[in-house]
Amino acid sequence: IKLRVKGIPEHTAAEGNGPVSALDAALRKALDEFYPNLKTMSLRDYKVRILEGTAGTSAKTRVLITSGDGHETWGTVGVGHNIIEASWQALVDSVDYKLRMDEKRSRKETTKQPVSGNP
Repeated sequence: IKLRVKGIPEHTAAEGNGPVSALDAALRKALDEFYPNLKTMSLRDYKVRILEGTAGTSAKTRVLITSGDGHETWGTVGVGHNIIEASWQALVDSVDYKLRMDEKRSRKETTKQPVSGNP
């Protein structure tokens, strides 16, 4: 895959036990250095459904991905003209959700810390 992470071009490849597993591994490989907290995230379930079944090969594909990180579990959806496109959308949304939730959790923990000092 080729993408930009924080303005830096990344070009990675990976293998998996299928195309979605390989895509997931390549995405993580590209993001690992920038977002080490993604190591706690895992893809838990993956489902594919063909929409508009009567459309044959022009039908759209919907991919449902369930991910988790030890704190919570979430689901994302991707829809596209092929399984790779739909899977990519769902994977990217899953990673984005994880990063946003970690940021939110971090802000919450920062505000919970007691203030110390003398007046």
